[in-house]
Formats: sequence, C-alpha cells, structure tokens
Amino acid sequence: MKKYWLFKSEPEEYGIIDLAKAKKGRWDGIRNYQARNFIKTMKEGDFVYFYHSSCPTPGIYGLMEIVGAYYPDPTAFDPSSPYYAQGHRSPKEPWLSIDVQFKEQFNVPLTLHEIKKLPLGQCPLINQGNRLSIIPLTIDQFDLIAHTLSLLNKV
Repeated sequence: MKKYWLFKSEPEEYGIIDLAKAKKGRWDGIRNYQARNFIKTMKEGDFVYFYHSSCPTPGIYGLMEIVGAYYPDPTAFDPSSPYYAQGHRSPKEPWLSIDVQFKEQFNVPLTLHEIKKLPLGQCPLINQGNRLSIIPLTIDQFDLIAHTLSLLNKV
C-alpha cells in the first residue's frame, strides 16, 4: 500500500531547485531514530512533499517520489561529511538513505502559515515542538494538501 510523506530540508543546503536540476537524488543525513525508522517503511512509489524549513517562508515547494529501497547512508561513514556519525558503526542499525525522484516544483508554495489553517487533524507538521525532518501523512492529509496546492497554482 502506498504511503505519503513530507520531507524537510533547508533550501540553502538542498532545495527543490537542486532536486529539479538533478532529477534524482539521495536523501541522506538523517540522524534521528524515529525518522530513520520511517525510512525503513518506505517503498518505491510512495509520494513525498518537499518542504523548505529554516528559511524566510517555510512551506511545501515541490513533490517527489521514492525510487528504490533504503540503504545505509554513506555520509555516516565519511569523516569529511557534515553528517559523519562518529562512533556510530553498528552494521545492525545503520543510519539510512533513500533515493527520491523529482516530480514537480510548485510556482506558488503552500506556506506553513497556510498549512496551519487547513483541517489536517493530528498532523506532526503543525504540532508545537515537532522537529522531525520526515513526517508521515495520511491519504486524507496528502489529498487536502494536493487540492490546496492545485488551487494556489491554477494557471
């Protein structure tokens, strides 16, 4: 069964424009156990909203798709990487990466301010204090966001 997600990234580090240029990319650098466990449940074909965080206008800027299965994150073992996980060498529970493919960049993003107005129910994105970089969405939440984005981006 298809699942739906929201991935957060700082646009200065890796934004939707970077993924659009590359067409396909590796989502790496996740150093949170709950987010890592979410990666373990992802399957090829899952859809993901690309959310820009820690920027002047946080929000959903694009859509991507999971392509392939998860695998150990090579940045965890690279001392030159900012995501080097010194001391974390467990082959049993490694940090994970997953590949994503660009689907769409929205001309008009759905900002966090606008997202908070949507009736999303229990959505970790709008809960106070949530700082996870990977957030699961229900099909209803995903569809409501998609509908709102289609209204914002009508040509």
